[in-house]
Amino acid sequence: ERQARYLILIASESTVPAAVREALSSPFHNLYAEGYPLDETRTMSQTEILDYNARLPEYRRIGDKRYYKGTEYADIVEALARRRAAELFAANGLSVDDLWVNVQPLSGAPANSAIYTALLNVGDTVMGMDLLHGGHLTHGSPVNRSGLFYNIVSYGINPETERLDYDQIMTLAQEHRPKMIIAGYTSYPYAPDWHKFREIADSVGAYLMADIAHVAGLVIAGMYPSPVGIADVVNFTTHKTLGGPRGAVSITHRAELAKKIDRAVFPGEQGGPHINSVAALAVSLRLAATDQFRDLQRQTAANATRLAQKLAEHGLRIPHGGTDTHLLLVDCKSIVGSDGTTLSGDVAARILDLAGIVLNRNTIPGDASAFRASGLRIGTPWITQRGFGDVEIDKLAELMATLLKACVPYSIIESKKRQVSAKIDFDTLQSVKLDVRDLANAVGIDTDEKPDDYPHVYYAAPEVSGWHTLAVRGADAKAFLDTALTSDVAALQSSKQQATWILRPDGSPFSRAILEAHNDGYLLHVADNARLTAAWLRSLSDGFMLLDANDPYAQIAGPVDVQMIGAAHVSRLRVDTKSDWAASGTGYDAKAYFIGINGANYAGPKAAPRPAFEWIEGEPDTLKTTPLHGLHLERKARMGEFAGYDMPLWYSSVTEEHLAVRTNAGIFDVTHMGAFDAQGPGAEAFLNAVTTNDVSTLKVGRSHYTYFLDANGQPLDDLMIYRLAPEHFLIVVNASNNDKNWAWLNAVKNGEVMIDANHPSRRVEGADRFTLRDLRDPASGKDQRLDVALQGPKSKALLLNLGGSEADLATVAALAWAAVARVTLGGTDLIVSRTGYTGERIAYELFVHPDQTDTLFRKLIDGGAVPAGLAARDSLRTEAGLPLYGHELSGALDLNPADAGFANYVKLDKPFFIGKAAYVAHERERDAEVVRFRLNTKGARPPHQGDPLIDERGRVVGIVTSCSIDSEGYQLGQAYVKTDVSKEGTAVGVMAGSAKAKPGKAPGELKLGDRIPMPEAATIISRFPAPKK
Repeated sequence: ERQARYLILIASESTVPAAVREALSSPFHNLYAEGYPLDETRTMSQTEILDYNARLPEYRRIGDKRYYKGTEYADIVEALARRRAAELFAANGLSVDDLWVNVQPLSGAPANSAIYTALLNVGDTVMGMDLLHGGHLTHGSPVNRSGLFYNIVSYGINPETERLDYDQIMTLAQEHRPKMIIAGYTSYPYAPDWHKFREIADSVGAYLMADIAHVAGLVIAGMYPSPVGIADVVNFTTHKTLGGPRGAVSITHRAELAKKIDRAVFPGEQGGPHINSVAALAVSLRLAATDQFRDLQRQTAANATRLAQKLAEHGLRIPHGGTDTHLLLVDCKSIVGSDGTTLSGDVAARILDLAGIVLNRNTIPGDASAFRASGLRIGTPWITQRGFGDVEIDKLAELMATLLKACVPYSIIESKKRQVSAKIDFDTLQSVKLDVRDLANAVGIDTDEKPDDYPHVYYAAPEVSGWHTLAVRGADAKAFLDTALTSDVAALQSSKQQATWILRPDGSPFSRAILEAHNDGYLLHVADNARLTAAWLRSLSDGFMLLDANDPYAQIAGPVDVQMIGAAHVSRLRVDTKSDWAASGTGYDAKAYFIGINGANYAGPKAAPRPAFEWIEGEPDTLKTTPLHGLHLERKARMGEFAGYDMPLWYSSVTEEHLAVRTNAGIFDVTHMGAFDAQGPGAEAFLNAVTTNDVSTLKVGRSHYTYFLDANGQPLDDLMIYRLAPEHFLIVVNASNNDKNWAWLNAVKNGEVMIDANHPSRRVEGADRFTLRDLRDPASGKDQRLDVALQGPKSKALLLNLGGSEADLATVAALAWAAVARVTLGGTDLIVSRTGYTGERIAYELFVHPDQTDTLFRKLIDGGAVPAGLAARDSLRTEAGLPLYGHELSGALDLNPADAGFANYVKLDKPFFIGKAAYVAHERERDAEVVRFRLNTKGARPPHQGDPLIDERGRVVGIVTSCSIDSEGYQLGQAYVKTDVSKEGTAVGVMAGSAKAKPGKAPGELKLGDRIPMPEAATIISRFPAPKK
């Protein structure tokens, strides 16, 4: 069904004729036949081989070279396949009897590997084409046996002409003296000059192996030059242009190599042959001897040439300038998204596949990695077999170009790496999809499969009328529908119904509907356009639909299963279906986001605009103290103000405390940090709306780093969220922002402030379905929590030494990074997370009741933890490359998370979070980012926040945001610098002290003896230290 409805353009595939399939499924499948037929059969004609009256008595009298008996018919079939191959490939002055043929390799890779075994020793040098330019995996890939066991020297193409450069290949051969040279390609679209390769191989005494896997059929038809008789060995697969079963053939005209190759195939490379495949090959080789086959090959090449020409006319770049074979390449980089991202080959192939056009991504000249291929490889064998000619090729080119040029590429940061994807407009995809189906149905196919339906394939037509019911099921069904529908899906209880709408991205409706919740999913009763709506929801589930014309990043949860149940039982619907929903606003709930809400044609209800959030920081009358204040005074800590608290800056010295954390374990009073909790079924959705990371992916017992942004994209704070239970979250914020954050969260929860600058009337839904508490407030009672940080390589041992139940100790011992658990240690009830702000991987934060804080702190000091102050905490986080609010975040430079180098904690694929639109707009203009730097000499003047960085020409290229002393005694800092100087190893100068310097004389006013500031030499270092093992 898929092969009938889809257009398959995989260059390495073909549709196998029915006769070949019949042979492949024959009883030959049941046989073992390790070994070979008698040598004498090599020179027999087909008639002689098929002379059963001669061959069967011969077998009974003489036997064969097999390890099994019962193989007399296997001998005949294999001998026949060998002879037919020799007859078809005899060329360049050689007769059929001059060739030795092996038809046993199971596929191309085993065949090529067998030649390595036959002709080379491990470690020998081999030259093959660079995989990025068109070579095959077995031509020297480092992940393949060829690259693992042999010294590979790759040749490529001339970057100017995008053609083979034989002078360069000769130079490489002379320099490296390979034992074997491989010519023949998997994605280079032109025929090589076999005689030039022979000349190059002879000049260094190398074997020449021709890999014509892709073009064997073209060679038979004379559409591609034959290497037989020129190359020492010719290998090809039998299932590409040859149109046969999966398998491969090796041919040589050198008798002394034939035995080596036979032994390398069996028993060297594989066990017994698949005789059913050999039988099917014999059939396909007979077909290949016909005029019809030769006509097919000529049309295959003509179709490829025309397709390349037509795609170019539609504005797509064709690498290498075209083709003279069965394949061509398309450069996807000409399709560029609004953020500058170019379309990748992988994403293009996936979107084309959704429309029914099947091909594969491929590297093209200029690509650096097969994992980041920017091209498509297109082959015409299969569609030519189905009957494609000029008219069909022209239509195919139009459809492909239409779809590719409608793609909207974008990139997001995931796990600190840029990931590329793309979205496509629904109507364009559906239109192309239907046209592809019709084009496929208009040509032939030799199967009688009946058309199937969802989930195998689905289309938007033909439409049905009246109310129809869809079933939407899957683990993500609730989240999926909450984005796809206008109603508050999360509020719908089982067996209940709610009115809703399904909108297009532009805001116009697909249909009104009634959603019904059940334990195993949802029923969606659709008033109009049920089949179109089903196609829309299924396409959304596939993950490439454009949800918002201005936001290609937005992604919907999924996948889900969307089934068409049938006509709805209208009498069961408990929502009024006769009233004017549009006029009354029925089906629209107050939500921050649903598809269509940003559309130009959105006609749903709008609330009154809400005011912007404003916060004025008050001045405290007196410094606050933490429950550990007395302990700090006892230990004679140097105290100072921080965030309105009287806090320890250091106890002994910053350096000693810094090194104690790096080598032992340090303990910090961070009880001034804010701690909130959110509990209830609406907590996840709320936190997902007010933070940048994706709370829906946070598992119970895990935590993540994230940000609060205001409606204008400016950071309100950075924070940690810990998921303690499915509907229970612990939220830890900075002490300096605690009151502001608390006011912001409550204002958003209560719908009192604007959450979207472009749509100030919106509010976050579900506020009545969860509670928000301040855990430092005594009103939280026994649930009060304060934070104590235990950081450093010996932290785990100190924690375990507190003692506890066997289960709790095992939990702590096994706690992974960013994990959180509730345990009792040393008699103290704790929430323990393996997190921290020092860069240490063995690090814990202990959330403890205020009444137990002092006891816990003293026990850990008695156990060996070194008390450390806020100064060491700052030097540790600076060395680790971590941001501080007011320095690397917000502050004088108005830095956001991406400016700070933490874009991977902002999940742009969330359809909505507060500040997203402004953040994206900033990202498209941003040309700088925070880096780490280190002064080159010890004892240099320490830089301060605001000091400029300059390059070798005196140009200001950055501004210091933080600096402190590192573990080796150097000044190490962070700075916001232009991206063109952010590379590790770049030399810069730091004008240390400039931010606090008094105005000096102008250069023209300087006199002998005057002093001017000189830059301190510094070097940009890695953004983060190498991870500790």
